[in-house]
Amino acid sequence: ALGTQVIGSILRPASYCGCFGYKPSVGGINRGGSFDGFSQSSSGVLAATLAEAWSVGREISARAGGDAGYVGISGPLAAPPANKPRRVAFLQTAGWEKANDESKQALMAARERLASGGIDISDRNSDQQVAAVEDAIADAMNVSMNINAWEGRWPLNSYASDMDRSRLSESAQNRLAQGNSMNQDEFRDLLAERERVRGVYASLADNFDLCVTLTAPGAAPKGLDWTGDPSFVVPGSLLGVPAISMPVLTAEDNMPLGLQLLGFMNRDAELFAAAAGMLTLFQTQ
Repeated sequence: ALGTQVIGSILRPASYCGCFGYKPSVGGINRGGSFDGFSQSSSGVLAATLAEAWSVGREISARAGGDAGYVGISGPLAAPPANKPRRVAFLQTAGWEKANDESKQALMAARERLASGGIDISDRNSDQQVAAVEDAIADAMNVSMNINAWEGRWPLNSYASDMDRSRLSESAQNRLAQGNSMNQDEFRDLLAERERVRGVYASLADNFDLCVTLTAPGAAPKGLDWTGDPSFVVPGSLLGVPAISMPVLTAEDNMPLGLQLLGFMNRDAELFAAAAGMLTLFQTQ
C-alpha cells in the first residue's frame, strides 16, 4: 500500500497493522498530482516484507523521480544486502512519557537483543551527541504542527470560501484559524529552527549508523475516534530523514508494535541494509 506522511501517517499505521512501513528521505517520491504542498511531507510504502517496501519505493522513484528539485530514492532496484550496523543511537523522544509499560519493556528487550548481537548502543545518558539530539527534537510536534498550519492555509482558505465553512472538520477549521493567525516572520523562525534541528541530528552520522526508538506508544487505539499518538514518528518527519518501522515487537494484549529505525538524509539504501542486518537478530531465538 502507498501512503503519505507529514506527521506520522505511514509509520504509525504500519506499527498498528504489523507490517513494514517506509518513509523516504524528504523528496524521495514524486508527489505531483497529490495536492500535497507540505514541505516535510513524503509519499511512502506499507508492505509485507522489508524487501518489498524497498522495491516498491525504489521502482516508483525510478519511474516518477523525486519531488521537484529532488533526485529521489537512489540505490539498487533490488533490496540492498544486509549489513548489520556497528553503532546505534537509542532515542526515547518526547513519546517516551506517553508509552505504556508493555511498549517500554518491548523496546528495552529489543535493545538488549541488538546489544547481544554485537551492536554498540548509546543513549542520552552515555553520549553527549545523543543527548543533544534528544534535546533538539523535544519540540518536534509543536514545530511541525506550526509549519503545517502556515503551509496548509491553502487550499483550506479556498475550501472555506468556496463552500460552507461549517462543512470543514473541526480539526481543519482549527488548523486554518491557526495558520491565518501567523505571519511570515513566525514561519521564517520555524524554518530556521527546523534547519537547526536537522543540523544537530546530521552530526550523528559521523559516529552512528542509525537511530532506534518505538514507532508508537502502544497498540492501535480501539474504535474510530482517534488514529493514535504520533509523538514517536514526528521527529523523522521534521528531520526529513528516511525511517522504517519493523513489526518485530508486541504491545499490550500481544498486539503489533513497530521498532522504528531512523537513518540519514538521502542514505535510504544504507538504512535498508542496516535494517536487514538487524532483522536477522529478531528472526532467530
